[in-house]
Amino acid sequence: MALHMPPEKLFQQLMPLIQACLASDNPYQRKGGLLCLAVLAEGCADHIRTKMLSSVLQTVCQSLSDSNQVVRCAGLFALGQFSEHLQPEVSKYCAELMPLLLGYLSSLNQAKVGHVTKAFYALENFMENLGSDIEPYLPTLMDTMLSALNNTENLKIKELAVSAIGAIANAAKEMLVPYFPPVIESLKGFLTTTTEEMRPLQTQSLDTLSVLARTIGKDVFSPLAAECVQLGLNLTDTIDDPDLRRCTYSLYSAVSTVSPDCLTPHLTAITTVMLLALKSNEGITVGNIYDKTFVLLDDDDEDDKEEEKDVDDFLEDETETDVHDVAGVENAYIDEKEDACDALGEIAFNTGAAFQPFLESSFQQVYEMRDVSHWLAGWPNHPSLYNRLCRALRGQDLCISCVSMDLCLFINGVVCRQCYNFRTEHERQVVMGVLETMNNVIKSCREEAFKNPSHLKEISHVIRDVLKKKTVCQDGGGDEADDEDQQAEYDAMLQEFAGEGIPLLASSVPADSFAPFLNDLLPLIMSKAKSSCTVADRSFSVGTIGEILQALVSVSGGRGVAGRLSNRLLPVLVAGVKDSDPEVRNNKNHINVFLSKVCSSDYPMMLSVFSNLLAKESDLRVIDNLCAALCRMILSNMGAVPLEQVVPALVARLPLKEDLEENKTVFSCLAMLYTHSPDLVQYTERYTGRDVQPAGRKCWQSSIFY
Repeated sequence: MALHMPPEKLFQQLMPLIQACLASDNPYQRKGGLLCLAVLAEGCADHIRTKMLSSVLQTVCQSLSDSNQVVRCAGLFALGQFSEHLQPEVSKYCAELMPLLLGYLSSLNQAKVGHVTKAFYALENFMENLGSDIEPYLPTLMDTMLSALNNTENLKIKELAVSAIGAIANAAKEMLVPYFPPVIESLKGFLTTTTEEMRPLQTQSLDTLSVLARTIGKDVFSPLAAECVQLGLNLTDTIDDPDLRRCTYSLYSAVSTVSPDCLTPHLTAITTVMLLALKSNEGITVGNIYDKTFVLLDDDDEDDKEEEKDVDDFLEDETETDVHDVAGVENAYIDEKEDACDALGEIAFNTGAAFQPFLESSFQQVYEMRDVSHWLAGWPNHPSLYNRLCRALRGQDLCISCVSMDLCLFINGVVCRQCYNFRTEHERQVVMGVLETMNNVIKSCREEAFKNPSHLKEISHVIRDVLKKKTVCQDGGGDEADDEDQQAEYDAMLQEFAGEGIPLLASSVPADSFAPFLNDLLPLIMSKAKSSCTVADRSFSVGTIGEILQALVSVSGGRGVAGRLSNRLLPVLVAGVKDSDPEVRNNKNHINVFLSKVCSSDYPMMLSVFSNLLAKESDLRVIDNLCAALCRMILSNMGAVPLEQVVPALVARLPLKEDLEENKTVFSCLAMLYTHSPDLVQYTERYTGRDVQPAGRKCWQSSIFY
């Protein structure tokens, strides 16, 4: 229901039932209420993030101190689900949640492995998204993980700790350097084991080693690069296991980002193993994957049965490392194929000319899989194989010259296969993968994708049908008015995948060729900017329009088409700037891109809008984007801007507070102003409260940004 119903309607019916369960004296009813909240997070993420995040987090936190372990386990699962699906908002509660999780973990009885697994699941999902906010907790986290690696005999707990170190590394990056030597020392014993009982710990150690290669810093990891490559080759030579091979592919691709030269002598051996994996039919069975979207994580702790006979089995996302793969070993071979394609693409991109002798065979093997890609077509969490090698094909110009004819054949196969999948597929997640595939092919191949003139029409019609809700996976819904303003969030996501293709098309073909299709698509995008639409729809609408305009000005004839569209689009974009929700106002794709291209005759109206917004806006990120928009207007047409009025208002809001990426735009504008109108320097003296000497750009930078 969460995936297929409008969240407003669903929550109206469910929340009274959930609240009654949470207030019950029966622990299994409290568990049921928490599990309902947990699984709702995937399909109704926007609704929870924007309307009830604080209250549901409070409920979950309270459940962690419940007297019954069944309830505490359900709370841990809910927190893990929230951490996965409700980002970035849930990370803002770091100060409240991290001490709670760390305290909970330290109080656990490690003999109860099932319960420890659930605690690690919640902790790992939450901390992986913290970024630099993890720093205050890093000593405690690493002491806990290293202690688990060195002091416990339980292999499952060691595996959980190794996985958690990978999550910590994703957040901490170079901050983990002081802990790198003891981590590597602990991993060495696991990486070279040959016993079957150690295999899960070994594969997890390889995964974590790959994460460390990408995050710890090139200077720190490079001395280990050659040793890691040799380790992977030795493992694949001696152990026949698809999960282990998959992990070695990830390790090779991670090493290629740090020290690609270390791979060059071994590319023959590496590519041979990967291409054999792609060619092999071993372990592949065709079945209905959707019956296994959710997996039961069994708590097999015998000790827990003394406390609760039917102790908490709970739903958990299949992709987590601590989940039992009840879908069978066959899926390990599919995962191996996917990771082989990922690795081939990344290694080809990073090794460049050294990979050229292997490019044609790699390309040919992926292309030959076009007719058997139904293995993955029904697996919603696996992106299509077609995306992978495009990066290699377009990553180096020399690669294109070698396979240009095959590239056209490849693209034809991709478009034909994916259009067929699109027309016949009933599952929205699969159609999202189809749209993602086509978007990635266009992004990678650009004009090459449209040498066949029919592709532009076919792909434009695919996008149109999704926006009109006329696809099989949308039940051919058409134009029902009652569905226009309320729809399941997954339906909205499907339309966003389709919308992402429009600016890609606009940037890949001459504007006059795309204009007829754009005229059909724009009204469908603009209709989602209505005030009655959801925040996500309004943000999607104005953001997509901004990206389309940005794409148009980069192609032949694009400026003329953008100019002809300005009268239609300006009211929509102005409404976006004035929107009541900061997420919509903050969409710099429509604020900045459009305003840098707007006609000078519209400047007075836009400046008036900005003046009013700056006077009352409180959201710091929105203010930063408004400042950047003003700077773009000045950079684009300084003569149309009354600088004596605009510059004081602009500088009064500097320096930027949150969207620091826009510092480059702001500084470019101020440097240009100083070059052309040195007298404006008085405004920086007045509004920054610092003396500014006319010593060129460096003085502007120091006075504005520091």
